[in-house]
Amino acid sequence: MKLHWSPRSPFVRKVCIILEEIGLTDEVERVRSLAIFAAPPNPDILKDNPLGKIPALITDDGQVLFDSRVICEHLIAISNRDDLLPEEARIKHLRWQALGDGLIDILLLWRTERGRGDHADPVILAALETKTRAALVVLENECAQLSTVGFGLGHVSVVCALGHLDFRYGDCGWKAALPRLAAWYTKIAERPSVTATAVVDDGAGPAGSIDSSPSFTFRN
Repeated sequence: MKLHWSPRSPFVRKVCIILEEIGLTDEVERVRSLAIFAAPPNPDILKDNPLGKIPALITDDGQVLFDSRVICEHLIAISNRDDLLPEEARIKHLRWQALGDGLIDILLLWRTERGRGDHADPVILAALETKTRAALVVLENECAQLSTVGFGLGHVSVVCALGHLDFRYGDCGWKAALPRLAAWYTKIAERPSVTATAVVDDGAGPAGSIDSSPSFTFRN
């Protein structure tokens, strides 16, 4: 299998955590692929994924899968690891995946809008910040459920969202404001699959593309 990949992408990280969990990491060729939202699509990605996004997985039989949700469910299915998306907790995991993925989307859009500098729309910036705070408060309130349900796809999405928050907005203070979520995240970050896929800034891409956006201060 071949995976269009970046060590900075939270959506790619989702796939990589699942690969670690099912023991197939070494079976996948990782191809470093730059996908920048505010730039022309990368032709190397576009030939496999018409959306121009990563991750994109090319299976051994030549099928191309895109969107981390589809790729992760495929990997779980072929590995028979039903525990990562068990029927009895399927909706919980899919809901947490939707929340985690949605938070990632918001953080990515927020950074892009901030990158417009003086041309950034204050209404859009305020809306994205409000949604970020609201999503984090929901996760804080659901820590008990996150802790009692067995590790699975929903946890993977939440971990990747919080990891991306730390990567791009490391000084926002969310851990001090949301102690239950911070404690849960600290514990789950010790899981081998999560540790092995920690975000790495490899410096690839055009100048300035890896700089963190100006941060915000989170108060609950």
